[in-house]
Amino acid sequence: MFARPFGYEVNLSSSDRESPERGRMSQILMKGERDLGAMVSFDVRKKAHRLKYLKMDLGFFNGQGINAAGDFDNKKDLIGHIALKPYSLSGKVTLSAGASLLYGGLLQNTKFVSSTLAAGGIKKQQLDSSVGNKGQYSPRRYNGVDAQIRIKNQKGYTELRAEYITGIQTGTSNNSETPVALATGNNGFYKRNFNGAYFYFIQHLFSLKHQLVIKYDWYDPNTKVKGKEIGAGFTAADIQYNTLNIGYLYHLSDHTKMVLFYAIVKNEQTNLPGFTNDVKDDVVTCRLQFRF
Repeated sequence: MFARPFGYEVNLSSSDRESPERGRMSQILMKGERDLGAMVSFDVRKKAHRLKYLKMDLGFFNGQGINAAGDFDNKKDLIGHIALKPYSLSGKVTLSAGASLLYGGLLQNTKFVSSTLAAGGIKKQQLDSSVGNKGQYSPRRYNGVDAQIRIKNQKGYTELRAEYITGIQTGTSNNSETPVALATGNNGFYKRNFNGAYFYFIQHLFSLKHQLVIKYDWYDPNTKVKGKEIGAGFTAADIQYNTLNIGYLYHLSDHTKMVLFYAIVKNEQTNLPGFTNDVKDDVVTCRLQFRF
C-alpha cells in the first residue's frame, strides 16, 4: 500500500507541500493517493552514471484506492511515470519534469453505461443499455505531464510548478471519482472526458522563514459539455471548478510551520438548480503543522 506513481503533486507529502490540500484534480482522480499494488523502479545511485538524472516507476494497482472496502474485479491499473530528476541549467536554475500514464478500467456488472453525446445540437447523457455491455470494462485512461523550475535568489528561492492531466474517467451519475463499489440494479457507470491542471508560484520573502504561495488550479470533469449546456440529464459531477489560492507560510523551525491560505473557488454557471450562479464556497485555512 503506497502512493500511486502518477504525476508530481500526488506524491508530494503533506509535510513538504506548501498548499493545505492537493488540487481538486488530484483529490478526485487519485483520492486517498495510495492503493494496493506492486511497482518496480529505475533510479541510478552512481554519481558518474550517464542516466543518473533519469527515474522511472512502473506498477500495477487495484484501482479503487484505499477508500474501497476491497477489490471487486480482476482489472488492474497500469501506472507509469518517467522523470527528469532536478537538473542544474545554471548556477541558479534547476529544472525537473515528468510524464505519467494510467491505463485501467472497471468491470461493468450491469448492461447500463452512459456517455455525453450531441443530438440535434443539444448535449445530453446518452444511455447505452446493450446486453453486450455487461462483463465489459469501462475505461480509465489518464495522461499527464509535469514540470518544476527552481531559481535561487538572494532571499531564498523562486519556484514555478505546473501539471496537466487529460483522459477518460469512469464515474457514476453524481460523482466523477473512481467508484469504490460495483453498480447495482438499473444503475451503471458514466464515462467522461476530462482535463485539469495546476500552477504554483512560490517565493521566499525576506528570508527562508517566509514564503508567499500563489496557486491556480482547474478541473473539468466533462469536457464535452460547458456552462448552460449543463442542465436536465446532467449533475453537479459535470461542473468545472477553478480555484485561486493565495497563501503565506511561516517556518518556525525545520519541523514546524504556520499556514494561512485563502481559496477563491469558482464553478461554471449552469442550468442545474443550485448552480445557475457561482456557489459561495471560498475557503480560509489557518493551520499550525508539525512534521514528525
